[in-house]
Amino acid sequence: MKIICADMEGIFTPEIWIKVAEKTGIEELRLTTRDISDYDVLMKKRLGILKANGLKLKNITDVIQTMDPLEGAFEFLEWMRSRTQVIVVSDTYVEFAKPLLKKLGWPTLFCNSLTIDEEGSISDYNLRQKDGKRKTVLSLKQLKFEIIAVGDSYNDITMLKEADEGILFNPPDNVREEYPELPATYNYGELKEIMDRMLSNHEPA
Repeated sequence: MKIICADMEGIFTPEIWIKVAEKTGIEELRLTTRDISDYDVLMKKRLGILKANGLKLKNITDVIQTMDPLEGAFEFLEWMRSRTQVIVVSDTYVEFAKPLLKKLGWPTLFCNSLTIDEEGSISDYNLRQKDGKRKTVLSLKQLKFEIIAVGDSYNDITMLKEADEGILFNPPDNVREEYPELPATYNYGELKEIMDRMLSNHEPA
């Protein structure tokens, strides 16, 4: 049996931090895992910016409440779930994700969590486990599932490579150029065709 493991931001939803940057006017918050490959460096930079500007969790969740899935994302996710099981595997946080999960029809999400202090500020981030995306795929493979993985950023690469079949979806040029061995597609129609072939190849006769 096949299971699809897919990133959330950039695949089904806009990038949360970019939306926060647009709302606050803080350009440095536009940096994502599409730009910086070291996630710890990126998150420490973000937390420093939030602290320097007095931004709290509510400032971010207020922005997230206004966000919608990418055009066509809900329908594409529903199509995938009609074919096989889907797990959204993301480096986002449970404190961020709920409004977006509701708009996507409550898919299963594996992600991380935040430490919030008494004043409502984000004081730290807590990875569920290091390299959690790859380890999710590895664990499912040990349970004898075959995995199709979809992502767009540096932090998805180990997941894509660990999967039986990995696909880059709408990656930035820098990621595409660094990993030419991974197939890339740029719209849901193309991705659906690729996945349909992959899933059909493994369906029982």
